[in-house]
Amino acid sequence: MAELLFWPALLLYGEAAVGYLGEARRPGPLGQAATWCVRLGWVAQTALLGVQAAREDGFPWATWAGSLNLFVWLVVGAYLIWGCRRSYRLLGLAVMPLAASLLLVARAGGGTGIGAKSHYSNLFLVLHVGLVLAAFAGFTLAAALSALYLWQERRLKQRATTILRRPAPSLTTLDRLAARTVIASLPALTLGLAVGVARLVDRGDRVDALVVATIVTWTVWAAYLVLRAAGWSGRRAAYVALAGFVLVIVVRLGLPATHFAWTT
Repeated sequence: MAELLFWPALLLYGEAAVGYLGEARRPGPLGQAATWCVRLGWVAQTALLGVQAAREDGFPWATWAGSLNLFVWLVVGAYLIWGCRRSYRLLGLAVMPLAASLLLVARAGGGTGIGAKSHYSNLFLVLHVGLVLAAFAGFTLAAALSALYLWQERRLKQRATTILRRPAPSLTTLDRLAARTVIASLPALTLGLAVGVARLVDRGDRVDALVVATIVTWTVWAAYLVLRAAGWSGRRAAYVALAGFVLVIVVRLGLPATHFAWTT
């Protein structure tokens, strides 16, 4: 059953990425079709996660690859909040190629099948993994909004002849939404990180590279909000958001060894 659900989700996400590329080149029906592909792909992935949850006694996404599968679902779900609107279709050009690629990586790591049972409690995994992944999904969306901001700003400066044919939100709107997304996401990362560190201290485990990288990621995104409060906005804030997104990818992909997915 999981196999039957994974491939439709991957293909629909891939088709959405191609459709949004066509929308960027020539606005038209490709963008609308891409949006429907995202919706249907997300429904298929939701069903996949449901099957995994039904087959597991505990938390199904305790492995690195499994958590990556859940992360993709959260990213696409967050994108759909705005992505269904015509003016935000180009945001999908930043989100959907990444989502399709990460879902394929999750599949290669075994994250779309039945995961290994963790010796950590379900409550801990839901709070720690769930909150951290939700925050990372929010940061990913904020980075995508920032990338769209930089692209739109460049088009305006170049006075591109196609600017009126490719609808996109105003720069002010993109900048504001990116900031609001980070404001909503940082508390989730703070709580998830606090739960993880408290558990490490309670068990007497060592702090590994993944924990350190997550703390650095928290610091960068906290600095993003501090700098915005100090008057940073627009292009400078967008570059900080993209730097924070690089750290998110490093944590999700560059440090695949997890400290919570050991089997009993």
